[in-house]
Amino acid sequence: MKQVVINLDGAEQGNIDLNDDLFGLEPRADILHRMVQYQLAKRQAGTHKTKSRSEIARTGKKFGKQKGGGGARHGSRRAPIFVGGGQAHGPRVRSHAIDLPKKIRALAFKHALSAKVKAGELAILSEATTAGKTKELQAQFVKLGWNNVLVVDGVEVDTSFARAAKNIDNVDVLPVQGANVYDILRRKQLVLTKNAVEALEARFNG
Repeated sequence: MKQVVINLDGAEQGNIDLNDDLFGLEPRADILHRMVQYQLAKRQAGTHKTKSRSEIARTGKKFGKQKGGGGARHGSRRAPIFVGGGQAHGPRVRSHAIDLPKKIRALAFKHALSAKVKAGELAILSEATTAGKTKELQAQFVKLGWNNVLVVDGVEVDTSFARAAKNIDNVDVLPVQGANVYDILRRKQLVLTKNAVEALEARFNG
C-alpha cells in the first residue's frame, strides 16, 4: 500500500510502499490483548513479600495453660491471629511473567501496526531531526495535530530530537529496537520514520 511521507512542517515528501504483510492485516483484538497482558505481566517486579510465622522473631513458647485460662489454646505468639505475628497466605517473591509463543508476539506487533493504519493513525516522517528546542518542536506537533504520539526512529534516535521531545507531555520517542505493542497502542498517533519502516520490514521479512 502507498503512504504519504511528510516532514515536520507537514509538507509532503513523496510516497512510500508499505508491506501488506506488516501493515495490511485485519487487526485482531484478542491477539493484541494477549500481547499487552504479556508485556505488563513481564515488567512487574514481583518483589512484594510478607513474613510468615516461621520468619517472625518472637518466642514460640506456649504462653498460657492448656486448660482453665478461659481462652483459646494458643501455643505461639508468632501465630497470624496475633498483632505482630506472621502473615497467613501473604504475597511471596515470584515472577509474574506468563508464556506467549514468539510467533504470537511477532504477529501481535504486525496487528498493532495494521490497527494504526486502519484507524488512520499512522504517519510516515522523512526524518526525525530538529535543530530547534522543545518549544519549536511542540509547535510543529500542534500544527500536525500530534498531541498524543509515539515517534519511532531507526537504529539510533537523533540526540537533538530526543532532547527536544523529552519534556513534551504525551510524546514518546523510541529507536526501532524499542518499539513494542503496548507503547504503540497507548499513544493515539504512531509516527514512523522512513528508516524505521525499512528496519521493521527487514526485521520481519528477513
